[in-house]
Amino acid sequence: MAEQLLTDTTTLRRSPLAHLAQQMHEQTVMGERGVALREIPFLTMVGLRVMPGTPAAEAVTATAGLPLPVGHGQVTGAPDGTAILWLGPDEFLLVGPEGVGPAEVGPTGTDLRKAGTDDAGTAAGLARALGTEPGQAVDLSANRTTLELSGPSARAVLEKSCHLDLHPRAFAVGTAVATTLGPVQVLLWRTSELTWRIMPRASFAEYTARWLLDAMTEFASPEVP
Repeated sequence: MAEQLLTDTTTLRRSPLAHLAQQMHEQTVMGERGVALREIPFLTMVGLRVMPGTPAAEAVTATAGLPLPVGHGQVTGAPDGTAILWLGPDEFLLVGPEGVGPAEVGPTGTDLRKAGTDDAGTAAGLARALGTEPGQAVDLSANRTTLELSGPSARAVLEKSCHLDLHPRAFAVGTAVATTLGPVQVLLWRTSELTWRIMPRASFAEYTARWLLDAMTEFASPEVP
């Protein structure tokens, strides 16, 4: 009997917080003090190192279809599509929908600049666009997962353990920064008035989720006058 070769490995994937999905759902708080937490797993993430204003930057932006953000906290694109987050003067993170990952990038050791994919949103496509120009495009999709915290009390939950000023006058919709949530380094992205994305490294995902779930607990009870 011929051996069967498994070509679609996505069926074997398990997100860092799959085992907490039910608990996160059960701890959703409804009403005026509402707050909800969920995981958005398997987003495509590509780390970009390129100096703005150079031919390399022009090649990357043309391929990605988005300009690079120009300063701290800025984001180009949209959270429901593809976006580029500013991490440093020459460091950016492209975040896009699920569906592009290492399987499309190529086997370990592949020179991504010579990869044969036509998908401009992959690390391979962006690396190929760089050509011989100085820069880097690395698939980081497995490096982090994404938590979405939403609801009228979402900001209050975050303010328990984040030292940044999260008031809209200081942290407007569309802002994304690297910060800490409790002791965990995360990327914090405000995607709408009442919705935030928290992106911890995968190894800290469970700690971060349980930290947030604990912070949400008080909002299930009426506010004490």
